[in-house]
Amino acid sequence: MTAASPAFAWSRVVAVFLKELVQMRRDRLTFAVMVMMPVMQLLLFGYAINNDPRHLPTVVEVRDDGPMTRSLLASLKASSFFDIVAVARDDVEGDRLVRNGEAVFLIVIPERFEERLVRGERPQLLIAADATDPVAAAGPVAALDAIARSALAPELSGALRPLAPSAPPYEIVAHRRYNPAGITAFNIVPGLLGVILTMTMVMITSIALTREIERGTMETLLSTPVRPVEIMLGKTTPYILVGAVQTVLVAIAGRVLFHLPFTGSPLTLLVALTLFIAANLMLGYLISTVARTQMQAMQLTFFVFLPSILLSGFMFPFRAMPAWAQGLGEALPLTHFLRIARTVVLKGGGFDATGRELATLAAILAVLTIVSLVRFRRTL
Repeated sequence: MTAASPAFAWSRVVAVFLKELVQMRRDRLTFAVMVMMPVMQLLLFGYAINNDPRHLPTVVEVRDDGPMTRSLLASLKASSFFDIVAVARDDVEGDRLVRNGEAVFLIVIPERFEERLVRGERPQLLIAADATDPVAAAGPVAALDAIARSALAPELSGALRPLAPSAPPYEIVAHRRYNPAGITAFNIVPGLLGVILTMTMVMITSIALTREIERGTMETLLSTPVRPVEIMLGKTTPYILVGAVQTVLVAIAGRVLFHLPFTGSPLTLLVALTLFIAANLMLGYLISTVARTQMQAMQLTFFVFLPSILLSGFMFPFRAMPAWAQGLGEALPLTHFLRIARTVVLKGGGFDATGRELATLAAILAVLTIVSLVRFRRTL
């Protein structure tokens, strides 16, 4: 007669512990994600995220010429807040650059600025900011006064010293374009559509395909005359309809609940949505060729989703990030969709204003499609 086993034994705990270590060693992908996730978060939050935007692209419209104007322009170029990308002589070019997203600010030095300043008439300096991202626009607008004071201080000496009292001899007029009230929802809701589509499209596609592998039904499917490219199209196309339903729901909620304006081309947004949904589906398909279980697919989805949230400009100003982080962000489909959505919804843009972003989104889709198809063939 054998003795009853004890209710608790450390030997059995150790046995289970060793078994889990062996299982973890075999599941190298899961272990790699567990190690790399905190490292990635540390690097992104420590180095890439910055709520104090600097070196923002700016176009200066110069309508006057004189020592004070040249001093002001030189100070703007030397400032850490503004990067002068163009010096315009009329308002058409400046407006175009801001509308297309090539510049965040338009600073206008008006006619007879120096003459009116010397006369004590307090001429106006206009700074027009692209306020589709209110956080990015706030700091540099406030910094313009200090830059102008520093630039004009050497000029306001001698006979002009009475023009340098505590109050500046000019007036700064700030115009926040496309979102003059600074309503956060106008910036968040168009971006939220892209975030929702990214999370759901990538996750659903990757899990649906790995589920086929886990259940063993993929072998049955491959035994049919269906080719890899046909499997890819057949598996991803139904989820385009899911993305369309999500888009309609977000659009209705944005309009009814947040009174989101829509001033641009619906056709442009429709093309962008189609490219964006397809790119995310291909990304999910690519993840499914790497993952072998649904758990791995979900882990890889979040590993991709986190940089998309942080580096796309959805939560933090894109222009405030260092160059290497902006480079990574440019490779993300969400970055380009956010720019298109905000341009169409808030700026009234169409294909002319979003052509470059649409082309980039199409290129990302093409690359993901080719890589996914090659990976799928190799997996077979």
